[in-house]
Amino acid sequence: MNAAKPSQVNKRPWQKSPLSNTALVIATALLSLVSSLSMAAPAAAESNLKLPFAGTEYVHRWSQKNQNEFTPLDQPNLNTWKDMMTINLYPGVKTGEALSAVANLVVVKYQEHGKILRTDSKERTATKPAEHIIAALLGDPKFLEAVFARFVLVNDTGYAIIYSHRVYGEKAGPEMSKWLKENGAETEQRLMAFDKIPTPKTLTELPQSK
Repeated sequence: MNAAKPSQVNKRPWQKSPLSNTALVIATALLSLVSSLSMAAPAAAESNLKLPFAGTEYVHRWSQKNQNEFTPLDQPNLNTWKDMMTINLYPGVKTGEALSAVANLVVVKYQEHGKILRTDSKERTATKPAEHIIAALLGDPKFLEAVFARFVLVNDTGYAIIYSHRVYGEKAGPEMSKWLKENGAETEQRLMAFDKIPTPKTLTELPQSK
């Protein structure tokens, strides 16, 4: 991958054509990939913190080492969830350049486990720092996972705000292809507009999982 400019990640537009063939090809390759994605979930440590996203309330389920996971009320099992919001906090990331570097490292990590569907950056303005978005399709023998990761500075602290959608089973490709075609662009737009972001203090004070 070519090195990105300090203020942005490499850009890839959303596909205009149907994604069915693409997703099926990716599914075939990724379902044979063994990765850390399928590890059993650690013991949960829930709190009362909730995130409203796309008309659904996401409940805090798990936190450890600045990673915080939320799932809908009717998806309490961290081994079988279908929709998840994750907020990763980067306390040492305090500049746009550092945030861009983190985003590019995540691109590389996602490439190791799947396929990058799209990346884009919003340039810094007089009132807002630069932001970055990564959309990827990750694979495991048991499921496919669509990931939308937004990187932003909040209160001079780096955040990754991530929405993930999983489809389980050996024939997950067609269903995931349909979901991406119908929801991919809208999910990205909603994630970029999401403004109910907990403060760093709120996140660091969440109960930690074992």
